[in-house]
Amino acid sequence: MDFDDQMRRYFGVTDPGSATPAVLAAGMERLSVDFGLERDPGRRFAMWALMYILGNAPDLDVAFPDPAAQDAARNFMDMLDQIQREADLQAGDQA
Repeated sequence: MDFDDQMRRYFGVTDPGSATPAVLAAGMERLSVDFGLERDPGRRFAMWALMYILGNAPDLDVAFPDPAAQDAARNFMDMLDQIQREADLQAGDQA
C-alpha cells in the first residue's frame, strides 16, 4: 500500500494540494472508517501514516495498542519532523 495508491483510493488524486476541501473531508472520513476496520498491522500503519501526514491521525495509544507499533509510529513522526526541519533550514539558506 503506497502513498499514491492510498491518495487515489481515498481522495481520487495523487497530490493532496489538488483536492478540494470537500474531497479531503470525504476522503478522511472513508480513511478513518477503513482504519477502524482494518486488522492487518502493516495496512493499519500505512493508513495511520497517511492520516498523520494529513493532520488527522488518532492518538498513538488509540491507534496502536501494541507498544512496539507505538514506538514505530513515534519513529515515523520523528523522521518526518527531521525532514521538515532540514527542509526549513534549506529554505532559509536559499532566501
